[in-house]
Order: sequence, then C-alpha cells, then structure tokens
Amino acid sequence: AGWDPDPVTRAQAREQGATSPDRLDDAVADRDVVFLCGPLPTLPETLLRVAALTGDGCVLTDVGSTKAELAGFADGHGLAHRFVPGHPMAGTDRAGLASAVPGLFETAAWVLCPTGPGLPAFRWLAGLLLAAFRSRVVPMSATGHDAVVALSSHVPHLLAGALAGAAHRAELGDAVLALAAGSFRDGTRVAGSPPQRTANMLLGNREQVLRQLDAVRAYLDELAGAVRADDPAGLVGLYRGAATARTGLDGRTLRAAARDFPLRGTGDAELAYLLALGADGGHLSGCRVADGRVTYTAHLPTAVL
Repeated sequence: AGWDPDPVTRAQAREQGATSPDRLDDAVADRDVVFLCGPLPTLPETLLRVAALTGDGCVLTDVGSTKAELAGFADGHGLAHRFVPGHPMAGTDRAGLASAVPGLFETAAWVLCPTGPGLPAFRWLAGLLLAAFRSRVVPMSATGHDAVVALSSHVPHLLAGALAGAAHRAELGDAVLALAAGSFRDGTRVAGSPPQRTANMLLGNREQVLRQLDAVRAYLDELAGAVRADDPAGLVGLYRGAATARTGLDGRTLRAAARDFPLRGTGDAELAYLLALGADGGHLSGCRVADGRVTYTAHLPTAVL
C-alpha cells in the first residue's frame, strides 16, 4: 500500500492499480515494513506517527538524502531497534508518481545505517532490498553517509545549479542553450530537480556540504590558476587526476568474500565489520539468517582485500 497527503496523487495511484487508502492509518496498519519517502523536514514527525500506528515488530526505514539528524532523532525517541536509516542512491530529475521508472533501484547502491540495537532490523531489511529490488546494500554509519554524499551527490547539485544559473543569466543565454551538448546536459541534469527538494537536501547536510565545497573550490582554483598562467602541463596533470576518479566509476575491480556472525551476543564485531565494509567502498549482495548465525556475502575493492 502507498499513501500520499495529496488526494490527487492517491487517486492516480488507484487508477494504476495500486492500493492507496485515504488515511495514513489504513496504509500502514499490520505492515511488516514501512518506507518513509516524504520531504526531509517532515520525516521526524512522520516517523513518530507511523511508529505509533504500527506494531513493535514493524521495521521502519526512510529514503532521505541525509541520515545523521533523523538517526539521532529516532534514537532519542526509543526507535533505534526498529528504524533503519536508508538512502537509495538512484533517482532522476523528475518527481511524482507519473515519473516512476521501472527497475530504478536495480544494481543501485542502497545505503543502510545499522546500529547495535537495530541489527536484527538491519538484517531483515537488507535481505528484503537484495531480494525485492536487487540493489547493492551499502552499510554505513549515519555520519559517514552524510560526509560521503556531500561530495558524491549534494555538491554536484550546487555545481549543476551554478552552471545552469550562469547560462540563465548569460547575455547570450539562448545561444548557449542552442549549442549545449553532452557536457552541458550531463553537468546540469540535476538542476532540473524540484527546487524545494534540493534546498532541503543541501540545508539538511549544510556543514558537510560546505566542507566538501571548499575542497571542490580549491581544485577549481588550481585549474583556473593553470589556465591563467598558460600552463598546459599543470592542466594536464590536474585533469589526469580527475580522470582517475571518473574512470573509477565503472572500472573498480571487486571480489566477493563471505563472513558470518552469531546472532547471540553483543553484535559489536558484526557492526564493526558492516561499517568498515561501506567505508572501504564495498557492498553486500547477500544476507542470510539461519541456524543461529547471519552470513553476509560482501564485495570489496581488490585493493582492500
């Protein structure tokens, strides 16, 4: 079942064959898992409301683009044992039910933030995501996630907005758009995202965004300095470094390795393993609970193994 505060959206969902009751209470009643997918500022209140409407065995998660603040809120309200912060790293520059894309999450990285009290919920949810969405589950701490996505996702929205905004203000703006090719289109794609959603994301991770923006600005200053100094060797060296990162998007070599842990005990070793896996650039493709143990199938860069 799905629920949206907009009655028009609920009607559209029903027209497409989805179950979409008019009351949130009816949508979440007797569920095994609830995904919170609303705007970032609404998630704390929605989390409390849904938690009150569901049984203690119902696993709660979200898909918000920042994690630390909501994770701390959930912990402070006694929900850490069944709330698993999540963030699928997939999306488009469109929004709304009519923009749904089949297979959007397949092979995409889906971050989950396990905690000690929430390990049972994490194991169950990780298995569900792997089976239902065929995603790559990436376990990370909430603060680690926010630091990483500041550079991999949030700052790119700033850069896209700056490039598209400069074109909008340019004296020959129409001519710029007429000649825009792949580099401009790729570099500005996310500038077409809903503005309020982008603002919520950037402000929700403000400190990390500003920290990583400083690093990007420093590299840009080096590039500009090489252009200003008419320094081709300097430019080539800087772009070689940049190309290494760009090539790494598709060129990483991963190897599979299995680890298992007992379900009884503190779970400290299991949690440390999971958080290190995500920090090292790895992901899970399997999570099986049987005979009093949990077995993970992990994929790590060969340099780490």
